[in-house]
Amino acid sequence: MDSIHFDDIDQAAPEMEPLREEYSRLRHQLDHAADEAAAIEVMQRWDALRREHDCWRSLTHLRFHQDTTDAEYKRAREHCDQLTPKLKELDISIKRLLVNHPLREQIESRIGSQAFALWEAEIPTYKPIIEEDMVQQSSLSARYIELLASASLDLRGETLNLSGIAKYAESPDRGLRYEAQLVRCRWFEENQDELDEIFDKLVSLRHGMARKLGFDNYVELGYLLMQRVDYDENDVARYRQAVQDLVTPLGTELRAWQAAELGIEKVMAWDLSVFFPEGNPRPQGDHDWMIERAREMFDAMGGGLDRFFRILSEGGFMDLKTRDGKAGGGFCTSFETVGMPFIYANFNGTRGDVEVFTHEMGHAFQCYMSREQPWVDYLWPTYESCEIHSMGLEFLTWPHMEKFFGERAEQFRRIHLASALLFLPYGVAVDHFQHLVYSQPTASTAERHALWQQLERDYLPWMDWGDLPHGSMGGRWQSQRHIYLSPFYYIDYTLAQTCALQFWLRAREDSQQAMDDYVALCRRGGEAPFRELTRSAGLVSPFQDGCLENVVRQARASLPI
Repeated sequence: MDSIHFDDIDQAAPEMEPLREEYSRLRHQLDHAADEAAAIEVMQRWDALRREHDCWRSLTHLRFHQDTTDAEYKRAREHCDQLTPKLKELDISIKRLLVNHPLREQIESRIGSQAFALWEAEIPTYKPIIEEDMVQQSSLSARYIELLASASLDLRGETLNLSGIAKYAESPDRGLRYEAQLVRCRWFEENQDELDEIFDKLVSLRHGMARKLGFDNYVELGYLLMQRVDYDENDVARYRQAVQDLVTPLGTELRAWQAAELGIEKVMAWDLSVFFPEGNPRPQGDHDWMIERAREMFDAMGGGLDRFFRILSEGGFMDLKTRDGKAGGGFCTSFETVGMPFIYANFNGTRGDVEVFTHEMGHAFQCYMSREQPWVDYLWPTYESCEIHSMGLEFLTWPHMEKFFGERAEQFRRIHLASALLFLPYGVAVDHFQHLVYSQPTASTAERHALWQQLERDYLPWMDWGDLPHGSMGGRWQSQRHIYLSPFYYIDYTLAQTCALQFWLRAREDSQQAMDDYVALCRRGGEAPFRELTRSAGLVSPFQDGCLENVVRQARASLPI
């Protein structure tokens, strides 16, 4: 494992006819399994196939993100999009057989109940009747990715993409911040018709799929696709309300403190990311310098992070530099056949580089620590649990921020904590928006923008766009990739943030205990649902009464407001 290199990983696309024959054999053998041992042996062969398919998908989509202009990568992604529904149908045929198997009780006692809960959630989400719809959804999603990746923005003689211009949001020059936000907003305004068209087609398509599968609308289908097996829409609605009641007022105080620090009357849309008049702290070196500081940090933290980071960096399992044609954003993917993750990001020279790096490193570390889980279903947990590992590591690395920011490390910590709290109202606004959108699938473009404006007033009352186009017309949501690409995957960040803040509080009392609990949680992967995983790590579920109130009370005590 220590010598593995990303360039050595390859996985051919599956050939469907031989694969269909293999799945037919697997179903036949499962049907005729004499006992659970025989059934488990068949399931292990099926598991190996799924790892190959997941590895192929990860490689295909990673390469497309790395260069959206490469024709070969685009063709490979389109082929992957065509095959993915067919593979899903084959896997569901096995899952349907297993959940109804006469030996289910014995099999479940061997592999755990979580796999069956996940399969039971997935089975209703697919029938062959929506195969072409899924392909169209993938095509529209790719069109959105390519559109954003193609952005070419001119700012004071410099040509930038959307990732590159983001650094100017943290400039100490307020005039430059405004210009940068204006250029960015104008690009979205100029491309609004296409953005609206893509989203309208996605909403219509997803609603149609839900109806074909027997659901009233996409909300219920979306929850099943997100594999939410131990909480529901009502739990989420109560949590959103708690955030509005407890965190939105705190956010108003934080924005007032921010304005006072900056010496301005009011924080405007172009000021949101800046907390100090001299500008935010920035990493004191370039990409290569940051990798060396990260190595020092993880060596000091231990817990397995030290060895893992060396394998990751020396094996070429990171792509962190911004470049033309590269899709924006950051994520972690994995190659299940070899048990290795990959970190993808777009560094732009701001404090966000450290945040996105430690965030994705948390995902990668969890994936690596749970690589020996016996079933592919357990390599990753469901998304809200995944984000605990990422956001948790952001906070656990706090004692080492001097390596990146020097004398301004304490300022970074203050901004990071304030931003974590300010994120909660925004995160639940995104979630609420999606519930409204998919509950009203025939709403017009203007009505959707109006919905977002109302949610900004409810959850983010400090938002003031001034004379900026697009944002002032309720368009901010169109730059949030998750809304287009991953419906209902956003509340997960807020739930995880509530848990990550608990790790931060624990680390202040006993850093070693917090680290031990964190590593143990990572090792569990996805072998249990969200509430059980949080309980096992000594965390209070965000859905439990008083959880958010306690976290907010302790966090606000650490801020100068």
